[in-house]
This record gives sequence, C-alpha cells and structure tokens, in this order.
Amino acid sequence: MDSEAQANLKKGEKIAKYSSLVNMFLALLKGMVGVLSGSIALIADAVNSFSDIFASIAVYIGLRLSQRKPDEKFPYGYYKLETFSSLVVSLIIIFSGVEIAIESFHSYLNPEPIGIPLISLSVAVISVIMNLVLFRYQGRVGKEIRSQALVNDGKHSLVDALSSCIVFIGIFLAYIGHTSIQGVAGFIIAILIIYMGLKLGKDALLVLLDVGPDPQQIQTIQSLLKTIPGVEGFHDIKIRRSGPFVFAELHLETKKELPVEKAYELSEKVKMKVKDVITELDTLTVQIEPAKKDKMRFAIPLESNKGWDSSISKHFGKAPYFLIAELKKGKLENYKIEVNPGKDLEKKRGIKAAEFLAKEAVDVLISGEDVGEGPSYVLMEELIQIVDLEGEDLDEILDNALSMVR
Repeated sequence: MDSEAQANLKKGEKIAKYSSLVNMFLALLKGMVGVLSGSIALIADAVNSFSDIFASIAVYIGLRLSQRKPDEKFPYGYYKLETFSSLVVSLIIIFSGVEIAIESFHSYLNPEPIGIPLISLSVAVISVIMNLVLFRYQGRVGKEIRSQALVNDGKHSLVDALSSCIVFIGIFLAYIGHTSIQGVAGFIIAILIIYMGLKLGKDALLVLLDVGPDPQQIQTIQSLLKTIPGVEGFHDIKIRRSGPFVFAELHLETKKELPVEKAYELSEKVKMKVKDVITELDTLTVQIEPAKKDKMRFAIPLESNKGWDSSISKHFGKAPYFLIAELKKGKLENYKIEVNPGKDLEKKRGIKAAEFLAKEAVDVLISGEDVGEGPSYVLMEELIQIVDLEGEDLDEILDNALSMVR
C-alpha cells in the first residue's frame, strides 16, 4: 500500500469517527424528545439514528483494519474488510427498518396525541440539516478516497434526511389533529430504510463475490493496449475490486518471445499507462507470451532484382535491395523486392535500412553479416529477430530461417 492509499484510508477513518459522534447526538436527542412527546415517528427516527451509529462504527473498523499491510496469510491485503463492513451496514439498516415498520403499524392502529409538538418539529428540522451535511461530506470524501463503505454511509445519511422530513410532516399533521398519520410516517420511513439497506447490501455482496466491474473499464484497458508499441494482442483481462482498490491481471502477446529485460520494460510501461486511466489500481499482474501468428514477414538482403532468381547479398546496410517475403503457416504466400533506402548514404546506412524494415512490419531479418550495433538496437527495439543466412537459394534460405525462428 503506497503513502497516498494509507492517507486516504486514514481520512476515511476520521470521517467515519465524526459520523458516529453526530449520529450518537441525533439518536439521543430524537429518542429523548420522542419519548417525552409520544411521537412514534420521532422514536422510529431515533432507532434509525442508533442503527447509524453501529453502521458508522462498522465503517470505521473496516477502514482501520484495511490499513494493515499485506502479509503471508493475506497477500492481497485487508481491503475487503472495508467492503465487509459495508455489508454489515446494510444488514443493520434492514434490521432497523423492519423494527420501525412493526412499531409504526402498532402506532397506526392505536394513535396517540403529540406532546411538546414545537420542540419535536425543531428536532426534526435539526436532524434534516445535520444529515444533509453528513451526506454531502461523506459522499465527497468517499468518492475522493474511493471508499464504497463511506459512500454507502453517505447515502444512508441522505435517507435519514428524507426520513426526518417525513417525521416533520407526520408531527405537523398530528399536531393539527391527524394523529394516525404518525404511524403512516413511521411506516414510510421503514420502507425507505429497508430499500436502501437491500440496495447497499447487494453492491457489497457483489464486490465480495469478485463480480466483474463496469465493462467500460475493460474496454478502456483494451483501447489503451492497442496504442502501446510491441503489444501484438491481449486476452484474459480480469479485474476485481477489493475495498476501495482494484486488482487486475492480463496476458500480453508480443511478436516473439522477448528477452527478460525487454519483457520487463514492456510490462512496466503497460502498468504505468493503465494506472494513469484507472487511478484506484493497486496491483496489475502482466503475463507476456509470444503471439501465435499465422503469417510472418521475412527480409533478405539482395544484390540484384531478378524476382525469385535474384542473387543474395552478404551485406546488410550496403545491400541494393531487400526481398520481403510473407509466409503463412510456413508456406510462401507472396513476396516483393524493395530498394534499400540506406544503400547510397555515407553514414548510418544500416540504421536507415533497419528503420525501413520496421516500417515494412518485418518479423525476421535473415542476414549474412553482423548488422552492427546501431542497426541491431533499432531492430531490437522494433522486436525484429535476426537469424543467420544459411543456404544457396531463396527457398533453402527461408526453410533454414524458419527452423531457427523462436
């Protein structure tokens, strides 16, 4: 876990702590006034706030434990504890919703007048304001640090604000004589609470079961990989979320089997570019393998341009021509002879020739001499393999080259 991730989790932990204190205050205030006034809607809202306390504590514990470093037993870290705490939050929400529904039904059947109505109305207004502040703050910070549990807790605060609005309406109608409305208000609050609990529980459960993320993320990675030089193909892209972070793995296909150093460089380049577009990425595992190609393009230096009867050149940079032969499944499909653009240069003939072969998308160069350090570097960067020229004619040379290609 890097320092930024650690700081994010600590920030979320701090917000969860403040949320617990605010909900404790609201629960005590609404519970006390609800009992004194006899308002079942206010008591129901107090029970809801008490459930919020446990919910915020669960989020706090989850974010606290998520900061533990990966170890031998949990090599991917403890991030899923944050998601598990989100599931606990949803279960608490559902349970409190059922309890409120039962009490509200009894209140509807046996309505009672409201005492201290103005104080009860004031408490409902205070609850609306404080929950809206919590909703905005938790949601903003939760998205900023990519904490689903904190975002969920923020959504719950929004439901609390809505339920307090319903409490206000219920108390006001009871105050003007419609006492049975108290039970109806409490029941509506219960339905809202249960619905939100089921929705949040579903989201948390899907993450714990490693459900695939938004397909858009896969498409983003696929589009990105197509732009990276050296990547011939890719498959088995998998992404899973663990708490606020994402773990991914993919298989890259290259022109041929790469040296360890080149494979490492390509892997790091891919990781860096994917991290730029998926900022919550924690770990990306890249497996590199040679692409299985039906077609391969071979280049052979030539002294003359006489079609398939052309004479072979033992030189590379000074060769007048190059034969570009395309073989499909080991059999010649077509060929062409091109002028070497570097043959008449005073300097860097080999580099110019190597760059030309790269533009021609050549996979293998068959050369009768050491092409030199500069051209070798260009060919290596373009993943063009070099094999020795062996044979008397083009058919024999290509057959021998195929047996040497990795």
